[in-house]
Amino acid sequence: MKPEMEEIMKKAEVLIEALPYIQKFNRKIIVVKYGGSAMSHEQLQRSVIQDVTLLKLVGFKPIIVHGGGKAISTWVEKAGKEPTFISGLRVTDEETMEIAEMVLNRVNKKLVSMVQKLGVLAAGISGKDGNLLQVEKKYVDGQDIGFVGNVTCVNPKILYDLIDRDFLPIVAPVGMDENCDTYNINADDAACAIARAVGADKLVFLTDVEGLYRDFEDKSTFINRIRVSEANRLIEEGYIGGGMLPKLANCTAAVDHGVNRVHILDGRIPHCLLLEIFTDQGIGTAIVGDHDPLPDAPV
Repeated sequence: MKPEMEEIMKKAEVLIEALPYIQKFNRKIIVVKYGGSAMSHEQLQRSVIQDVTLLKLVGFKPIIVHGGGKAISTWVEKAGKEPTFISGLRVTDEETMEIAEMVLNRVNKKLVSMVQKLGVLAAGISGKDGNLLQVEKKYVDGQDIGFVGNVTCVNPKILYDLIDRDFLPIVAPVGMDENCDTYNINADDAACAIARAVGADKLVFLTDVEGLYRDFEDKSTFINRIRVSEANRLIEEGYIGGGMLPKLANCTAAVDHGVNRVHILDGRIPHCLLLEIFTDQGIGTAIVGDHDPLPDAPV
């Protein structure tokens, strides 16, 4: 067989491998939390948007929930302020909230443009639109950290309306309280709340790590797939720390509340979404329910 034909056959094999996953998740909702380094580099941005757009075109119903922390810090510094964090959450006074909303809106519309350049209609909204994300003030160890919100209620009607009209929703993590005051929301929290509210089949976190490890210093302890009870045990026994601790707690809560599977992926890897969802092995960590099908079933 000619080398050119062998290359074509390999491409065909990849498509055939993807077929059962396309069949299984056709018309299913997938929520993608997009942030970290994958947002900071132009080429990685294109890669992620290409992946999500492809998911849309092959029958998935994707929703993007994006962050923008690094960009917000840059603009806060330009305003002559020092970014301050407590337990990983930005201390957000009124001026910082205005900056955050401005930056998140700018990021949001850039992502809309990138999707639409690929021929798919997208709609950029925030949690304020359609009363999507209702919040209350969030406190950290009793400390008031300003206009940082804890999601209390999700009204997904606007998302369903957009999906039904063939739009790809792109959500900025900003919400309002009962007095219609604006609050910044941790993007992980927003993504989990939305995934639970819409009964997402998948929730995907694009992060700056490969996935979960029993011992982060020992790369041989990488966990490709883990059940919720096992993940909770890792948390209780102190194996998980730092920024991964609240993320994993969000993941297990999402599965407990009806999300079929949660994936933690390294967003620095080009096309990580396609590699995780459309291949038998995957490249990240999948968190599944305790009664999940056998490991060789499509994930």
